[in-house]
Amino acid sequence: MDIYCDGGARGNPGPAASAFVAMEKGKVIYSEGKYLGITTNNVAEYSAVILALTWLQKQNSKIINFKLDSLLVTKQMDGSFKIKNENLCKLFLTAQKLQKNITVKINFSYIPRIKNSLADKLVNDTLDEN
Repeated sequence: MDIYCDGGARGNPGPAASAFVAMEKGKVIYSEGKYLGITTNNVAEYSAVILALTWLQKQNSKIINFKLDSLLVTKQMDGSFKIKNENLCKLFLTAQKLQKNITVKINFSYIPRIKNSLADKLVNDTLDEN
């Protein structure tokens, strides 16, 4: 299963939303967006991962590939980058706790924004609705 995550803030900080799209064999099987209020882009990106991990706890999949257009969040989630920001550290720890409840292998990889169009559109649609 591929999980495309995105988050964004109009202004930074500004009105923000997060979203994810779950795909299996090239088909969307689930998608969800969430309005976050006023926050930063990085918080919105982490919130998308947390939203997806929360949903995944009720799913049954063998391998999960997270695809994010945030290099920072990708590298922090895979342990390559240190986390210096206290707010992001709290979100990282929340994501790690959720990830531990999922017994299958989870991979995090960076993708260019252009390859994350479904999640990006859902973020913008969610912002437009609020």
